[in-house]
Amino acid sequence: MARSGRYKVKFRRRREGKTNYYRRREMIKSGLPRLVVRKTNKYIIAQVIVPKVLGDHVVVSATSKELAGFGWKGGTKNLPSAYLVGLIIGYKALLKGIKKAILDIGLHRPVKGARVFAVLKGAIDAGLEIPHSEEILPEDDRIEGKHIAEYAEKLKGENETVYKARFSQYLAKGLEPADLPKHFEEVRDKIKDYYARWFKKLNIELPQEEE
Repeated sequence: MARSGRYKVKFRRRREGKTNYYRRREMIKSGLPRLVVRKTNKYIIAQVIVPKVLGDHVVVSATSKELAGFGWKGGTKNLPSAYLVGLIIGYKALLKGIKKAILDIGLHRPVKGARVFAVLKGAIDAGLEIPHSEEILPEDDRIEGKHIAEYAEKLKGENETVYKARFSQYLAKGLEPADLPKHFEEVRDKIKDYYARWFKKLNIELPQEEE
């Protein structure tokens, strides 16, 4: 089949649907570190990356797998866990002297209230400055997992067998899904207290949350 002499083979990662090089170039031109957010089938992953001549350098990283260390018993890929990962990566970045960043969601669709934006919200609440529109951020009720708790209560009343199967991991860890919002607050406070001690130990002023 004849082709134009101007035809160029796309970069491998673009062919594989992993990297949008045009968007990446624009982010690098900003001069800011990138807050890279990705999802797997099990976890939420966040990294703060700075570009180097020899390749990207990961300054700090966080995953929802770490939440177990703070007593988290909920899911590891839902909105509440995404927010908590954002909170952790935000604190880690500040401890490394990074105060500003730009969000990199890769090829994820920018859907309002999505988990990638829950990570963004957590990082912002930690004190990291990231350009964004308030409209894309999830509502507080969803970040706290109230929608999950309400759905669990409704399902329990309709079909307890399906309820136990769907929330088996919560129940196995001793967490009633209806208690998720309260549990979220407890774990969030543990994360804040933990990093507040690190900021104090290193004599770094902890950014104040906006009211």
